[in-house]
Amino acid sequence: MMTTTNDTWKLGKYEFTSRFILGSGKYSHELIKAAVEQAKAEIVTLALRRVNVGGVANILDYIPDNVKLLPNTSGARNADEAVRIARLSREICGSDLVKIEIMRDSKYLLPDNQETIKATEILAKEGFTVMPYMYPDLNAARDMVNAGASCIMPLGAPIGSNRGLATKEFIQILIDEIDLPIIVDAGIGRPSQACEAMEMGATAIMANTAIATAGDIPLMAEAFRLAIEAGRLGYKAKLGRVKAKGGSASSPLTGYLQD
Repeated sequence: MMTTTNDTWKLGKYEFTSRFILGSGKYSHELIKAAVEQAKAEIVTLALRRVNVGGVANILDYIPDNVKLLPNTSGARNADEAVRIARLSREICGSDLVKIEIMRDSKYLLPDNQETIKATEILAKEGFTVMPYMYPDLNAARDMVNAGASCIMPLGAPIGSNRGLATKEFIQILIDEIDLPIIVDAGIGRPSQACEAMEMGATAIMANTAIATAGDIPLMAEAFRLAIEAGRLGYKAKLGRVKAKGGSASSPLTGYLQD
């Protein structure tokens, strides 16, 4: 029997059971710990600027030791800046995982795919496990694979928008064509949307704003976890067919009362 506890996935040299990657932006430190515990996340992202080494409130003190840290290059506007941030993050956090975020556009916050490809190639050659955040484009995704990416992280909708799977059809193309984990990142606003992405065949879900802006953060983290697990099981069970027209009786149309 397939369960979520024996259904692992690989990210470079690492193996994980949880398919929920939790962002740590917008949280208070105490709520980060609570959300991690409810989400049962094994990977938590953080921006370098949120690590206050030696300070009174170091975010690293609130993330359990068994959780893998995923520094991101938030704030980078080009490949050179992303590479510098990634190298600093590895020194501070001791993690070779890095999520590449490169955005020149300050209005829509859309990732720059071309600069992301450049940064991915440089960092992969330096031994990083590179996780590029990208606008879902098949050609760019293939270039990232060739550059040494360990997964592909397409946005569902503009970052922080909670608008859901606006790019659903393009994400499906990546799931069908790219032989690496596809982690849907940004824009997922509801547990039901996370479930839908998992039913499509996504490997994992990254969520931040939807949790951080909820009325009850730990409870929403749990809701997302359960939705992701349900979507994964639905995908593995192979969803039932969709009938374009008309209906189809679930029982034979025989034995009416008047007969």
